[in-house]
Amino acid sequence: MLLKNYYYYFQSALSSKLCDDIINYGKKHQLKTAVTGNLKLNKKNIKNIQKIRKSDIVWMNDRWIYKEIQPYIHDANKLADWNFDWDWSEACQFTKYGVGQHYDWHCDTSEPLNRPQNADGTWPPDHGKIRKLSVTVSLSDPKDYEGGELEFDFKNKRLGEKSIHKCIEILPRGSIVVFPSHVWHRVTPITKGTRYSLVIWNLGYPFK
Repeated sequence: MLLKNYYYYFQSALSSKLCDDIINYGKKHQLKTAVTGNLKLNKKNIKNIQKIRKSDIVWMNDRWIYKEIQPYIHDANKLADWNFDWDWSEACQFTKYGVGQHYDWHCDTSEPLNRPQNADGTWPPDHGKIRKLSVTVSLSDPKDYEGGELEFDFKNKRLGEKSIHKCIEILPRGSIVVFPSHVWHRVTPITKGTRYSLVIWNLGYPFK
């Protein structure tokens, strides 16, 4: 899918206080080792998983977090001329990247989710939907870490060619970047300090 804009950003959109609130809230929960794809976390898979992704996460689905961030998703969708139909956000993923931790090249696109019906015969709100828009929020001050850069590969601009772009716009604390979930991206290894971020995937019915 060729795009006019491969991402849209809002610099320093969230206050330092709100960033602190999210970080402190995340730290109150038990961090878990992140996985990728359909791989299960066990002794057999851990090395393979951490070659691709090494970070610690907490899942959050608190209304006060969505309330702060979802308006930016709607604005980006319109201002970037994507105009994707979406109506559901997955749980927020609070992520901690320490020294040596990273997330190699990947895209967030998903197959339509196949959920079982509820007891009352209705379907869960994400049933049959795919990831359309991804969001990353920078919670840390860039002075607190080195490395951990968000990079995009716009290789679908030209077949077979890489077009790597550092998303420096997201460096200021509280910045938000929104991008179509099929765009390839990575987080480079942290070389010093700790980087905290928040990721949200936003779903809608498959493209027609």
